[in-house]
Amino acid sequence: MIQKMRGTLDIMPEETPIFSYIEKVARSVCERYGYKEIRTPTFEATELFARGVGSTSDVVQKEMYTFEDREGRSLTLRPEGTAGVARAMIEHGRCGGVLPEKLFYFINCFRYEAPQAGRSREFFQFGTEMFGAAGPHADATVIALAHDVIKELGIEAELHINSIGCPNCRPAHRDALKTYFADYEDKLCDTCKGRLKTNPMRVLDCKSPICGEIANGAPRTLDYLCDECDEHFKTLTADLDAMGIKYKINPRLVRGLDYYTKTVFEFICPGIGAQSTVCGGGRYDGLISELGGPTLPAAGFAMGITRLVLALEQCGAKIPEVKTPDLYIAPLGADAAKHAVTLTHGLRKLGIFAECDIMGRSLKSQMKYADKIGAKNTLIIGSGELESGKANLRNMSNGEQREVSFANAEELAAELKA
Repeated sequence: MIQKMRGTLDIMPEETPIFSYIEKVARSVCERYGYKEIRTPTFEATELFARGVGSTSDVVQKEMYTFEDREGRSLTLRPEGTAGVARAMIEHGRCGGVLPEKLFYFINCFRYEAPQAGRSREFFQFGTEMFGAAGPHADATVIALAHDVIKELGIEAELHINSIGCPNCRPAHRDALKTYFADYEDKLCDTCKGRLKTNPMRVLDCKSPICGEIANGAPRTLDYLCDECDEHFKTLTADLDAMGIKYKINPRLVRGLDYYTKTVFEFICPGIGAQSTVCGGGRYDGLISELGGPTLPAAGFAMGITRLVLALEQCGAKIPEVKTPDLYIAPLGADAAKHAVTLTHGLRKLGIFAECDIMGRSLKSQMKYADKIGAKNTLIIGSGELESGKANLRNMSNGEQREVSFANAEELAAELKA
């Protein structure tokens, strides 16, 4: 038997309503914030991610699904959403348009990682990008949007924020990190030994307990910020305070992709396991220019939808019930079955969720089926009912019955609404 590949998900009909609910809430909040939906390709030129995400990141070095097409071009299944949206901004000439450009998306992404709860090799993201706004008020707005989505879903999460500086002030911090970690190099994991040479800031993000303990005493990014970055961060925290959004300053928060500058943030739900970050984002002012476009500031975030599902379950958040049929029509005989199909079609056109038997079941089996699918009402139609144009409408929750006319879909729809 052929089975799904390890690290991929089958989201079955019983599970899709919670995914749809998350998307509905996220879409509603985005529209209130003036964001518009964008859809980008599932695969891109490998160079896009090597340049955009960063050649020193774990994503590029270890996790990408890369292949050659028939023309020998190197292509990669997208490991994240931001680089593709930035490419689209440049390619379609929108960097000089009406700014800020505010976009959101729902995508599937691919990373070759060890599967566990909340982490799979194909995963689903909701993300936003804001292009053209450089100030801290833009960062506060982006964080507020993420905050509102999480709150409206009913999830309890902690907001962690930090500033990792800009190209002007980051070199001094990088040198300080190299000096500090050099004394512990023999104790660092093999991955961090490599990071120490290429991007020592990433050592702060290591999940190894030993590296984490060492990193606790490392120089803080906040202590090396230039005046501009320092003022940016202070204004951001003042905005969050004014909006009543609680946060924790986390000096070890650096995010895993190379394109981030200044603000970085995460929303964390500790109760859902090791993969507790449900949202991560920040500012990436150099991304557009790195991909060949003009200098254009940007900020955004991504939420893992599967992790949001885990968080909803852990928090006991109320999920809208799955919609069930307003009416199940049970026909008896060929003539009644033909009429039931036509009547059901008419009801559906009028906005009624209706079902009828198309399996040739007995009446007893039809009633069992109606109960299993949660039909709110049932209508049994036999030869006598066809002659009179009337039948008993039964309320399945309390067993009450009343005679209704079903001569046409409009009459029956009116009876159902009544």
